[in-house]
Amino acid sequence: MKIGLSTYAFFWQWSELANKKLSLKEMMNETKKYGGDVFQICDYPAIEEMNDEELADIASYARSLGLELELGTRGIHPAILKRYLALAKKLNVPMLRSMYFSKDFTPANLDQAVQWIEEVLEDFQQAGVTLGLETYEQIKTDQLVDLIKRIDQPYVGICLDPANTVASLELPKDVIDKTASYVVNLHVKDFAFTRNQGWVGFYYSGAPLGKGLLDFNYMYRTVLNKSKKEFNTIIELWVNFEETIEKTIQVEKEWIETSMDYVRRNR
Repeated sequence: MKIGLSTYAFFWQWSELANKKLSLKEMMNETKKYGGDVFQICDYPAIEEMNDEELADIASYARSLGLELELGTRGIHPAILKRYLALAKKLNVPMLRSMYFSKDFTPANLDQAVQWIEEVLEDFQQAGVTLGLETYEQIKTDQLVDLIKRIDQPYVGICLDPANTVASLELPKDVIDKTASYVVNLHVKDFAFTRNQGWVGFYYSGAPLGKGLLDFNYMYRTVLNKSKKEFNTIIELWVNFEETIEKTIQVEKEWIETSMDYVRRNR
């Protein structure tokens, strides 16, 4: 079970606002520098536009660094999953994270969701690629677990991120308990509420790992004890914009370092 970083950990460093956007290779270098063994290319549109030679170069570079690659997209429509499975095979990726909904495709009901996944399930099995569906506020955790139970295949599980589900008023520990047995990928980001100015309402945002409301020890130990699959621990970040892009990127770098240290000390 490896720990590593996602493109979401470098969100501001590869954004259009950055004076010098980090490339994938630079993010991979940084991941290795911070002590990571896996790098998840998640919701990174440019990967879809790379040709076979460019993809082979990324895969080769990851091998040279000793990094395992993972992929992330959104949606369970067969067209999306087939496209990303093809990318996964070219990048030697064993795990694809996705989400129940996408911008263009929404399952009409649970039956259709099962049908869509089952249409590509054999392809995933033959390729040795696991599909991890993420917990988030647009679908209740009970529904997501029902979907995984109905498919009932070892190559389909849950990517657990309890920070996302707070927005739908689901308590993180409840989400952890419900999903732990099915987890194939772990997203780690801390979160906190702060009072708005004037004490009217709250603001929900990210926090440095260990400084917010995420009970990392409970999450990690529960999943470790109950999951039937090995899983990688992937650090993401919710860093707010801080006055200037330079200051924001500096905060992001500090959070990456402290988060990696925190996970290493507490797993």
